[in-house]
Amino acid sequence: MLVASFETSKGTIEFELFENDAPNTVAYFSNLVNKGFYNGMIFHKYIPETLIQTGCPNGDGTGHAGYLIKCELTGNRQEHDIGVLSMAHAGRDTNGSQFFICLGRDQVKHLDGNHTCFGKIRPKGIDVLYKLRRFDEIESIRVYELSDSYDDIPEL
Repeated sequence: MLVASFETSKGTIEFELFENDAPNTVAYFSNLVNKGFYNGMIFHKYIPETLIQTGCPNGDGTGHAGYLIKCELTGNRQEHDIGVLSMAHAGRDTNGSQFFICLGRDQVKHLDGNHTCFGKIRPKGIDVLYKLRRFDEIESIRVYELSDSYDDIPEL
């Protein structure tokens, strides 16, 4: 399982990335993470009980990383719900570096089939998610593979 761990000014949040359902989006996001693109970036939009958005290098929702990718809307896990990571865009196939995290299902379900879902929150950090507000910071993000086996745990 591929995991993204966000260190924010309010604490740590972990997300499972949907590498099978949105492979190009996950690869694009991971590439930006590995380049340190999101380090020090703020959450520039907060809509209570709906979403919190980041990924704009200008800090105001007008910028992106310099190139765009297509939407991936046909995967199995393309439903917006609490804790889902989804690409923000200015129209179909204009995904840049901006993404949002859903804070409620009822307020975002109309986005199903229109915005690419590429991850979902893991138990670690759900409390932190609800503390985030506009101008809070992403200190860093790390993407790593989480093993499903216990083979790599040292013996006691």
